[in-house]
Amino acid sequence: MTARVGVVTFPGSLDDGDAARAVRIAGGEPVRLWHGDADLHGVDAVVLPGGFSYGDYLRCGAIARFAPVMETIIDAARGGLPVLGICNGFQILCEAHLLPGALTRNQHLHFRNRDQVLRIEATGTAWTNTYQDGQEILIPVKNGEGCYVADPATLDQLEAEGRVVARYLGGNPNGSQRDIAAITNAAGNVVGIMPHPEHAVEALTGPSLDGLGFFTSVLKHLVGAPA
Repeated sequence: MTARVGVVTFPGSLDDGDAARAVRIAGGEPVRLWHGDADLHGVDAVVLPGGFSYGDYLRCGAIARFAPVMETIIDAARGGLPVLGICNGFQILCEAHLLPGALTRNQHLHFRNRDQVLRIEATGTAWTNTYQDGQEILIPVKNGEGCYVADPATLDQLEAEGRVVARYLGGNPNGSQRDIAAITNAAGNVVGIMPHPEHAVEALTGPSLDGLGFFTSVLKHLVGAPA
């Protein structure tokens, strides 16, 4: 049976269509989820896409965190549901306390849009198991508030537990502490990433196909998950 991966649309979402397309290209069935509907419609995993949910008012992701669909996702994620937050989705995961730390204004105070090299450092997550440890990938980054910050104890814990999923190489685009581009929770089912893997799944439109592994990884994970 084809895995069903939900993609949430919030008011102001920008990349929900791209995320759904990436799921389809990877071999999954994308299921569109609406921010105001708490029902996840039986999906096997969820993607929180990039964009500007609720216009980024208050803080990026601060309002989206309280959307009806998020109340269900938070509970499901704590029960093991794979959840990937991309860019604004990463911000939402931090606001929902599914991931530690926060994403703040880029240190140089400019929006940054470029193709970015990352090094994959954790391959045991539901979203990165088809990569190799230390593999370098090229995917786009586009954000104005992508600077990952956390207190030193949290950063040390992430490092010690192997929960830094990816780091920036060849220059840090936003000033993120310790060059962190992506992290995971302790269970490995929730991943937040600031760059955009869904924009690197086709040769026609992406700088590479390197982002596809995030989506094939969750399908591989779901095949091996207990029924």
